[in-house]
Amino acid sequence: MIELGRRLKQAQRWTADVVIVGTGAGGGMAASQLARRGLRVIALEEGPALAARDMSQREDEMMPLLYQDGGGRCTADLAIRVIGGRSVGGSTVHNINLCKRLAPEILDHWAREHRVSGLSEAELRPVFESVERDLSVSVIEPQRRNANNRVLERGVAALGWKGGPLSHNRLGCQGSGFCEIGCPYDAKQNAAKVLIPDAVDRGARVVSDVRVTRVVHDGQRARGVVGVALGADGRPLAEVRVDAGAVVLAGSAIGSAALALASHLPDPHARLGRGLRMHPGVAVAGLFDERIEGWKGIPQSYECTELLDLSPGSDRRIWITTAFAHPIGAAIMLPGFGEKHRAWMLRYPQIAVLTAMLHDETQGTVTLARDGRPRIEYVLTPSDSEQLARGVRACARLLFAAGAREVLVPSVPPIALTRPDQVESVPNAIARPHGMLMAAFHPMGTLCLGDDPRRAVVKSTAEHHQIQGLFVLDGSLFPTSIGGPPQIGIYTLSRHLSRHVAERVGRG
Repeated sequence: MIELGRRLKQAQRWTADVVIVGTGAGGGMAASQLARRGLRVIALEEGPALAARDMSQREDEMMPLLYQDGGGRCTADLAIRVIGGRSVGGSTVHNINLCKRLAPEILDHWAREHRVSGLSEAELRPVFESVERDLSVSVIEPQRRNANNRVLERGVAALGWKGGPLSHNRLGCQGSGFCEIGCPYDAKQNAAKVLIPDAVDRGARVVSDVRVTRVVHDGQRARGVVGVALGADGRPLAEVRVDAGAVVLAGSAIGSAALALASHLPDPHARLGRGLRMHPGVAVAGLFDERIEGWKGIPQSYECTELLDLSPGSDRRIWITTAFAHPIGAAIMLPGFGEKHRAWMLRYPQIAVLTAMLHDETQGTVTLARDGRPRIEYVLTPSDSEQLARGVRACARLLFAAGAREVLVPSVPPIALTRPDQVESVPNAIARPHGMLMAAFHPMGTLCLGDDPRRAVVKSTAEHHQIQGLFVLDGSLFPTSIGGPPQIGIYTLSRHLSRHVAERVGRG
């Protein structure tokens, strides 16, 4: 059973072999793997513990429960919305369940340019296979493809572009379409459903509603963590301390970096919080004569890879798939006021939406604001801006090729296209800050791994270069963008590298 930190009324001090901060893909996998090895594990989660019955499918209720800052977290210039989870299971509770392995080109680049060892495609292949088996990963069948995804498929076929089906980890999916605000049917085979219960069954303690504020260390070795239990209103209730032989940071590339900075970890080469990638993306809407009803069914089941080449230095760095917003989100994105806005909302059932996601080269930073909260600095490079604008135009071409009679680009001001020959008139300048609505769902890389301490925060074993017994097992590890959904990569690296945590505890 998951313990609820909101029920704590007085200070607590616990002892464990390993304390894990965060319970998403990385933390959930680490908890399961280390508990299986017989270690005493305590996993702490800042957010609440939610069951399927708690998933109301209401945006106004679920966003504050599932997302950091109620879904309102942004870059420092407010130009990009940054999505992150905050419940037991982390972002795997609200993600769209897309499953892709880390590409061989990415792993080869890490080994060659970032001195990452032990993570080749050959070494990770059996780990990927075991993760996919345990999480029930499968290709989404064509008959499960909703109308929004069939629009993308139709556009890809009409243009002769590259595309294909996506894979997911769902069982018993009812196709309600509300994946991003939690599944009331408990169909997601994620950290919350598969890994956390396994860890608890094997003796791990998982405690929700605990915000870790500092890693305890002496400059050479990690000794545990301190934090506070939070009430339902987010206010501190009681101090919590865990003394442990090893500490695992798994609170996302934003949260783990902020905690590392707040803990004043040694940083002789100024690498903490640097190298942030986020896969920023934009949505492009097409108005059709037919009813799309994109809120129904599996949200994302098809992809276009015509503009995605993961080779280093590529000038094709755009991944295209579908997107769809529920009523509140759609009302925010659609243009106009009064009657103009109402006219768009009345056409909501006839709208299809594609998204262009950037395989980014931009490197942002995570620092601490004066109030101790994470501050995210991230401004697209000119090359990345050009790529993202190219992705917008590609989405527009796909929508027209699929039969759209009007395409809406969410720039400021919005651009409405009524003919395919207008697509090339969409300027690169729309991808400047505040030039269009952008969101990022995959923060990575702020505590990256590699064997050169001048360039990496942690070793290829995931252990901190300067602090023994301190490990990182989340997307912070990635030295570069990966160009696709990260959950399988995070699950896999956590499973593969957790053995080093156990070995460190064994060595004392």
